[in-house]
Amino acid sequence: MRRAVRSDDGRAAFAVRPHRPARAARSGGLRPAVAAVRRRLAGDGTDRGANPVELAVVMPAILVLLFGSIQLAALFVARSTALHAAESGVDAQRVLAAPAGAGEARARRFLRATGDWLVGWDERGPRCVTTATEVTCTVTGRSLSVVPGVSFPVRQTAHGTVERWTTG
Repeated sequence: MRRAVRSDDGRAAFAVRPHRPARAARSGGLRPAVAAVRRRLAGDGTDRGANPVELAVVMPAILVLLFGSIQLAALFVARSTALHAAESGVDAQRVLAAPAGAGEARARRFLRATGDWLVGWDERGPRCVTTATEVTCTVTGRSLSVVPGVSFPVRQTAHGTVERWTTG
């Protein structure tokens, strides 16, 4: 890089400054890591067999994280399924002059159609309670188990107002 400097006699001159590496490279950056990997790969063979041992140590932790994340996703899908079934039950039960049990029947149909993300819901079944002004439906079950022996309880409730004639 060139920069202007003053010479001894006062005339402007240009001097070439030596190249300095970027700040990130000087303060650590990527170069030391790349150099360490190159040394290890081009080494004299003192670390032979270290990679399979490292993999055997790290692989169980990777598998636990993988299956744990899948189990967590199954839990969230089960919760969403239970909530949508409860909302479907509320929508059916809150209609003007709806017959008793319409909400529970609609929630059961919804749960049969969605698959097995929510397990054990049929043991207790969806429950809908109707008062003069409000409907509450609750769906209870367990999430689908990806990891053997692990199952999380799921309980979702939805509320709604009953349609009725009022005076204005």
